[in-house]
Amino acid sequence: TDRKKMTSSRRYNLKSLLLSIAANLLEAESKQLVVDKENYMAEHCPPLDLPSSTQELQEIYFFTGIPQEDRYDLEAKVIKTDKEIDDLKIKVQDLKGKFKKPVLRKVRMSADQMLQALLGSKHKVDLDLRANLKQVKKEVKEETAEQVGDWRKNIEDKAGMDGRKKMFESEA
Repeated sequence: TDRKKMTSSRRYNLKSLLLSIAANLLEAESKQLVVDKENYMAEHCPPLDLPSSTQELQEIYFFTGIPQEDRYDLEAKVIKTDKEIDDLKIKVQDLKGKFKKPVLRKVRMSADQMLQALLGSKHKVDLDLRANLKQVKKEVKEETAEQVGDWRKNIEDKAGMDGRKKMFESEA
């Protein structure tokens, strides 16, 4: 593999030669595309028959186009409705400025009422969650009068340092 390295001028010459060949090929291809397009159009699309005189053009326009007067009438109608639309937009802006939106208040609703408002009156959903809960009876301690004793005596016993000491001893 004893190959000699190519000089930069030789490399540049080869590169420019390749680019010129590629440019010629692209140009030939674009010319061929134009020719192919013309051939295809000649085969598949018949040539147009355009009238040669202005008389024939006016006849075609008369049968197919809108007469000039009607065109101006339509334009006048469009301008008039555009002005009306602008006036109505200005009125809407004025009315928006006059009326202020009321402040929304918080409303308390039950879950049933919320679902009824969301789903409508057709769907009746009963969400009585409390019915599913177990009822627990609250046991009330009833202290007899003997256990409580005279409340004045209890307070007098607890008064002072001795009373506090007795409270701690009785709790412990």
